[in-house]
Amino acid sequence: MTYRSEDQRAVTPQDRGRFPGFDVLDSVDVWDQVTAGVVLDRLALPGSLAFFTEGEASVAGPLLDLLLAQDREPRVPVLALIDARLAVGETDGWHYDDMPEDAEAWRKALAFLDQDARLRDEGRDFAHLTRDEQVSVVQAVQDLSSEGKSWHGWSATHVWSLWTRYACTAFYSHPWTWNEIGFPGPAYPRGYLNLGVNAREHWEISDTGTEDSNVDPVTFATRVERARNEHQRAVGEVGS
Repeated sequence: MTYRSEDQRAVTPQDRGRFPGFDVLDSVDVWDQVTAGVVLDRLALPGSLAFFTEGEASVAGPLLDLLLAQDREPRVPVLALIDARLAVGETDGWHYDDMPEDAEAWRKALAFLDQDARLRDEGRDFAHLTRDEQVSVVQAVQDLSSEGKSWHGWSATHVWSLWTRYACTAFYSHPWTWNEIGFPGPAYPRGYLNLGVNAREHWEISDTGTEDSNVDPVTFATRVERARNEHQRAVGEVGS
């Protein structure tokens, strides 16, 4: 199994989380060996990519950071996790009939995104845009998706689904994210005894600052308004 140093305990993406001190990997010894091996392997991904080319990675990396709002370290290595899936042909078992299979769809969609960047920003490719400019290029795809329109001959909704489906699957498969949301990991073979709202096992901890885990420290309306303002600022700066 992968060795984990002391400074790798209770890590959360960007050091954000509502369960301080909680580390799902403290329970690794009670998981069966196969499960433990699979989870720990996500902490020791290969240093080089096996599927994406260097050019594709320079587009996919910033795209995934934007989709998941990962703007500083520690980051969940979403690009590497997706790369590992595509390299061995591990998909969801289906794909949209107006798009090629996922591996080819990823390559072409990244090329289209790079093409959009060069067309609207004087020849600069996506990797060399500022973050706000990248936001604008990606937002244009989501806007087309919301309007049910096409993007480079594909349904923008289906492209958006491809990106977000792979991004979210990778992000929430990683133990650092489990620490962030207080997920205690696989139930087998340990199981659960204390069932019900706010009923916790001895290895679980309460949400930050409250015994009510249903309280969100940032209201949904506040988050929506903040995102809207950031988008308008980014669009204004790119268009100016």
